Amino acid sequence: MEAGRTVTIFGGDYPTRDGTNVRDYIHVADLADAHLRAFEATGSTAGDGVGGEGFLVCNLGNGDGFTNLDVLRAAEAIVGRTIPHRIGPRRPGDPPTLVASATRAADVLHWRPQRPSLEEMVRSAWAWRQAHPGGYAD
Repeated sequence: MEAGRTVTIFGGDYPTRDGTNVRDYIHVADLADAHLRAFEATGSTAGDGVGGEGFLVCNLGNGDGFTNLDVLRAAEAIVGRTIPHRIGPRRPGDPPTLVASATRAADVLHWRPQRPSLEEMVRSAWAWRQAHPGGYAD
């Protein structure tokens, strides 16, 4: 995107609202919050069937999806320019839609994403990238 390379979107003929894959994204800060809550829950010895076992499995997501073209359009709006792209062939085994149900995370961890907007996720990622053009320091 920054170097002017063309982004390839794999598949434009899926049975979705714009023909591209749908995926469920969450903000990295929401992901971190969920992991901290899971860590706290598995460290408890309350005997509630949640903590003490040392593991907990929950899906994390918004419960709604964004198409690849939704992501591209949000990125274009945030960076303020058109992002060159092309629609390529489908990748084998790539399902049309993957959306998580975070019901268990809500029930057990009292977790819900606090930053569900795609624009907020992209804006945050772009701000970080602008502040760290070389990525993480070695």
